[in-house]
Amino acid sequence: MRTRPYLRAYMAGIVVPTMFLLVIMGLDAFHRFYFEVSTQFVLGIAAPPLERALLFPMAVVPNVWGVWNILYLALRSRVRWPLGVHGAMLVPILMPAGIVLARTLDVFTIQWHLALPMLPLGMAIYYLVWKHAVGRLNEEMGIAY
Repeated sequence: MRTRPYLRAYMAGIVVPTMFLLVIMGLDAFHRFYFEVSTQFVLGIAAPPLERALLFPMAVVPNVWGVWNILYLALRSRVRWPLGVHGAMLVPILMPAGIVLARTLDVFTIQWHLALPMLPLGMAIYYLVWKHAVGRLNEEMGIAY
């Protein structure tokens, strides 16, 4: 008998964004230490804002995905929608939170009229990732039915 389904749901939820985080961190380390040039020279922006804009939120996102997968597990007996739809519903929460975080950290300013057209694209990507990747991990963990 398998116990602790919420812990298994959390672990299945954090895998995909953590793998993405490892790729981003690896590229950042490669760029910084191998080329030994500042990000300002290559991208035209200062280095600390790039790290604040990418690396700090990516430390939060895997935890949000894990908690979101726990929420799906807890609510799936009452709310009948596919896992992909549940994952796509995370984008309207993360997008405004990211914009507020960017303004709070004084990284950059995003105008809403430029960010809102990206909402359907983000929801489509999250739908596919949650349907295929997180769904498969939930099956591996024995919590999908």
